[in-house]
Amino acid sequence: MLKFRSKNFIKVAASIVAISFFQNCDSPEESMDEPKSKAPIQIVSLDPGHFHAGLIHKSMYPEVDSTIHVYAPEGEELRDYLKRIAGYNERPENPTAWNIETYTGDDFLQEMIKEKSGNVMVVAGKNDRKIDYILAALENGMNVYADKPLVIDPAGFQKLKKAFEIAGEKNLLFYDIMTERFEISTILQKELSMIPKVFGTIEKGSLENPAITKESVHHFFKYVSGAPLIRPEWFFDTKIEGSGLVDVTTHLVDLVQWEAFPGVVLDTTDVEMLEAELLPTSLNYEQYQQVTGKTPPFQEGETLDVLANGEMNYTLKGIHAKVSVIWAFQAPEGTADTHYSIMRGTKANLIIRQGQEENYKPVLYVKLLDGQDEALKEAIETTLQSKYPGISLTKLDNGEYKVEVPESYSVGHEAHFAQVTENYLKFFKAGEMPDWEVPNMIVKYYTTTKAFEIAQ
Repeated sequence: MLKFRSKNFIKVAASIVAISFFQNCDSPEESMDEPKSKAPIQIVSLDPGHFHAGLIHKSMYPEVDSTIHVYAPEGEELRDYLKRIAGYNERPENPTAWNIETYTGDDFLQEMIKEKSGNVMVVAGKNDRKIDYILAALENGMNVYADKPLVIDPAGFQKLKKAFEIAGEKNLLFYDIMTERFEISTILQKELSMIPKVFGTIEKGSLENPAITKESVHHFFKYVSGAPLIRPEWFFDTKIEGSGLVDVTTHLVDLVQWEAFPGVVLDTTDVEMLEAELLPTSLNYEQYQQVTGKTPPFQEGETLDVLANGEMNYTLKGIHAKVSVIWAFQAPEGTADTHYSIMRGTKANLIIRQGQEENYKPVLYVKLLDGQDEALKEAIETTLQSKYPGISLTKLDNGEYKVEVPESYSVGHEAHFAQVTENYLKFFKAGEMPDWEVPNMIVKYYTTTKAFEIAQ
């Protein structure tokens, strides 16, 4: 239901009963105009231009107020966001019960700051201005939960360091959304790498043969929540969206740090960028029209070259890593986005493949180098079974082991947004994060923006 008022104010009310408030959630921020220590977590969504902004609300959370306060410019991106959440409210199975109050004046940022309708700002949209939104929220006492990437160039990185300083001074929780940490094959790759009897220690590697490789293939045209994804035109402008070295690579660089140095506080001096390259993906007239729903800004027979593909080679504390991202227009029928990863240890290689043989779902394989079959079986059946019930091993004809995972663990990319959000809410309630999270976020964005700087 839509109700229009003056100053372009829209109120969208769900017809389902709202969830009860969680009364004992302590906010990390105590200096807002009104005390929030006894209040539920109240979300403010600013300029939700990316579909990830809606995916956060595919689930509901007992700690979160059922009313979302949205401040955004009027347009198709806002309408898509509202339509997506309405779809979650109206679905027959496990419907959500979100109420949305939306301000659409041109001064939407100033109005958000003036009203302070919530204590957590969510932002997922145009990446060139995201850090300015974040700074405005933090400077005015709002916690921040932001989609990646937080910044897309070295100038943005300097602002990011300032943002973390402000968050620290004001005791605010500022966090980015790293969904890939919740993918089960990646979790088990990390777990096995931490068992010396199986993995040994990580190799140092070389430029030609890195110790860690993370590669992913993505597609401009895809289906999200069962519907064709219409991307905004700015998505194909790398000055706004960011290039292939600073967008999806954020996830891969994060995983390199998270897996190779778990719980270790990193510093930018630990990174040496060796090589970085950007390459284009070309969209023709019909493809651009299909994925945006708009008339292309070029003539038939011409193409739009998008610098969406990136590769970087660097060392982290002396360990060689390679990260690469490739974008195609659309996956062939029956296929999907893919991920490949390898961690090379002195006793074993831990390999994630996601090809046709795996039915395009990520699967972890273990290649033993030291004949430690019994140690691997013990690790799976004893050490890891208690944490991940149901996992098992199958030995393949090529000598590798396939880690079998129950279907219940394969929840999919969209469901990971709820898992990350629940993690953020856990930090929010505790009033703190692990001491390595903030410095390692800084190192992550130093790595991506340094690669961009070198590639240019």
